[in-house]
Amino acid sequence: MSDYNKYSIDLEVKFKPLEIIDVSTLVENCSKKWQNLSLCNVNDSVVRLAVIEGEFHWHKHEKEDEFFFVIEGELLIDLEDKTVGLKPNQGFTVPMGIKHRTRAPTRTSVLLIEKKTIIPTGD
Repeated sequence: MSDYNKYSIDLEVKFKPLEIIDVSTLVENCSKKWQNLSLCNVNDSVVRLAVIEGEFHWHKHEKEDEFFFVIEGELLIDLEDKTVGLKPNQGFTVPMGIKHRTRAPTRTSVLLIEKKTIIPTGD
């Protein structure tokens, strides 16, 4: 199985403006080890929910920054020269062009904010 096939990445935006998004219920209903849901658009960006366990492949985005905010669990972001560890209520931005990989040692839920043009698996 290739790396790309083990991820469930849904690019269809689930919620429109003025709709309530119940993140806790969405997290509870995620059953896969690596699930990424597109929640809503905000201007030129998309807000995504990732419920993950395990690691993503090394990749980069040439034209977009990527913001991660941990809701629960622990997210490790490997950069070429260091690893950043995030706990609940902590966030971190990976600038465009920086090679990175995300890992979650246990089930972790994360909000991501990125431009709508981003390819989630990397350029």
